[in-house]
Formats: sequence, structure tokens, C-alpha cells
Amino acid sequence: MPFSLLKYGLSSDYPVDVDLPAPKELKSSYDVVIIGGGGHGLATAYYLAKYHNITNVAVLEKAYLGGGNTARNTAVIRSNYLTPEGVRFYSESVRMFQSLSNEFDYNIMYSERGQLTLAHTDATVRAFRQRAEVNTHFGGRTEMLDRQQIRELVPSLNMDPGHLPVMAGLWHKDGATARHDAVAWGYAKEAAKRGVEIHQLTEVQDLVIEGGKVRAVKTNRGTIQCGCVVQAVAGHSSILAKKAGFTMPIISYPLQAMVTQPFKPFLDPLVSSSALHCYVQQTSRGEVVFGGGSDPYPLYNTRSTLDLKESLIGAALEMFPFLSQARLMRQWAGTTDMTPDYSPIMGLSPVENYYLDAGWGTWGFKATPICGKTMAELVASGGKTPDLIAPFALERFARFRQVNEMGATAASH
Repeated sequence: MPFSLLKYGLSSDYPVDVDLPAPKELKSSYDVVIIGGGGHGLATAYYLAKYHNITNVAVLEKAYLGGGNTARNTAVIRSNYLTPEGVRFYSESVRMFQSLSNEFDYNIMYSERGQLTLAHTDATVRAFRQRAEVNTHFGGRTEMLDRQQIRELVPSLNMDPGHLPVMAGLWHKDGATARHDAVAWGYAKEAAKRGVEIHQLTEVQDLVIEGGKVRAVKTNRGTIQCGCVVQAVAGHSSILAKKAGFTMPIISYPLQAMVTQPFKPFLDPLVSSSALHCYVQQTSRGEVVFGGGSDPYPLYNTRSTLDLKESLIGAALEMFPFLSQARLMRQWAGTTDMTPDYSPIMGLSPVENYYLDAGWGTWGFKATPICGKTMAELVASGGKTPDLIAPFALERFARFRQVNEMGATAASH
């Protein structure tokens, strides 16, 4: 429990300080410029200040903090991936999430609920066994469940959805949720407290590249010199990389989700089916969140569509038919940067002092703490890539050493 909650409960006054300082003018130069004021950019700034005493840092956000994909994801945290590289990376992130509320003294509403992924074919059962073995080997709590165990774990689940009988399930006890905007604000207030400047409504318009290095960043509020730049702009990674003079193997797709009116608690675990392209969870407020695969065509747009609403609700009702009378409250979308192997791109770029935090597809929120920490190590060392993120380098696509996590998505894309 965050200590501030106890202070608040025992005080007759409202003891909470203002989280962020008032806006100020941009300085003429910074040691580090981080483009993107979402969870990843703010986490990188925080760990630079906390562990490396680098505080001459500017975080530039074209809109408002956490207003991009940080605010548009469905807040799922898990580490049940397929490859050893992926499991090691995301497992460390799960461990860091567990202590963030006390570290920030700010409640991120971390809730460990477990994630259940349904298998409807023999091939999926075999793949799940492999994932369970890899997860267990690296310290994760993941195991196979049979039909009876699934029925006992989720009594409200239809065991034969869409004429696809549930054969088994991958039960990931470490699966959790957290309040996504609280994570962004927790990092922001702690970074600001240590001297980091956070500039909202500051859009990067161009980059000044000279001699293979980035020298300055042009914004709608003026040009600033920089020692180095970290790119952390989920949904627009390719666009910004082009300003730096190179391309990345990323295609961007809309990803939609929706939420119903609140109900009394009936579903504690997160339940997903890649065969039905759907996952379902009930929030702490009682609302039911539906998410699924991305739209089938590339697009830089966050509008909602009737087609996706119909297909996603149809799959959700196959899993939980009694929700047929539920009223939908909201539908929204984010833009996901998908890589060929469904893994992120982190580390060095073709520009010497320009670092990449990109290609996060649908798996960015769950990596927020460990991404921030390792990116900070990369920056502070002047470009020495931490071992944990070395497999996710951009150059892996040229060397044909991809980290294939296509089979580990909660709902296939």
C-alpha cells in the first residue's frame, strides 16, 4: 500500500502536493532529449535521474502526458512469452511493477489476477506446453490447466465457444493489471522531483543531423541543442525515424477496445482466446473490457469502427453469453507499431547518439518499467547496450536473428 494513502486517511487536511511543476520555457540545450511523454519516455527520464544522476533532461510531448498509447491500452501485465529473450525481459518488468506503488508513494492500482489463455486445438496445446516450460525455466508461474480446472477457475465461461471446444488452458499466475495513467503520472512526478523537465504541447517537427549525429531538435516552441535523443513515440515510430534519416521494419495498425457498463464482480482472471481473436477482463470498477486483434489494414488513425465492434462483441459473447444484454459505454483505438517478429526494437540506431524505443505493437505497457530502466542504462553508458535488450536491436533484421513472439499474443493479430 502506498504510504501516502495512510497519510491521507489519518490527516484532516488534503496533504497531497502538486505532482508537476508549472510549465516553463525550453532551455537552449539539454544533455538528453526524450521524444514522447508516455510511460516509456517518462520511465527513461526517471531512471536516468534516479540511478545515473543525469537530470539535464527534457521530455517532449506533443499533446498531454500519457495521452497516446499509454492511455489507450487495456493495462494488461504479463510475462508468458514464447522465447527465452522475451520471457527474461518481461519477467523483470513484472517484478518491477509489483513495487512501483511504494516506490512512487503513488497508487498505480497494481492487481495480480492471473491470465488464462484458452487452447482450442492440439497444435495450440503443444505450443502452450512449450510456453509453460520456458516460463517456468526463467522463474515465471505458468502451468497448463485441463477443462475441469478451467471450469472451476472461471465458472461463467462457456466451455464450447464458437463451436471451438476448450481443450486446455495456459494459466499464468503472474498476470496482472495496473492503472495505466497512474503509471505515467507516477514516473512523471518522480522524474520532475529530481529535476527533469517535462514539456507538454511541444511537438517535434524535425531533427538536425550532422556528421552522423543528432545535434538539435526543432520543435513548435523553438530549436534546442542536445547531447543525445531517445525516441519513444509509440504509434509514430516510423514517421520520426524518417526525420532522423533511416527506416525501420514497422507497419502501423489501429487496435481497438471497448468497455461495458459496470457489473458486480464475476470475473477475476484475464481470459483470452487467440482462436476467437478476443480477450475479456473485468476492471476494479466492474466494467468489462473487450480487446482483440488489430484492424486488418495499416492506418494512422484512432477512430472506432462498426466492423470491429460487431466482430469483437460476437467473440466475447461466445465466451460469456450472459453479457448479451450489457450496454457498451465506450470504444476507442490506439495505433500499434508492429514488427515482423512481434518484438520491440530497442537500442542503437544508424545515427550515433539517437536511441530507439520503438516497435511495441500491443506489448508496450507491460514493459514500461524495464524498458525505462534499460534505456536509461544505454543512454548513461553512451551507447553500451544492456544484455537484457541486446536481442531486440534494430540490426537483428539485417542479421536474420529475429525474436519471434507471434505465437505469444493474447489475441492473434
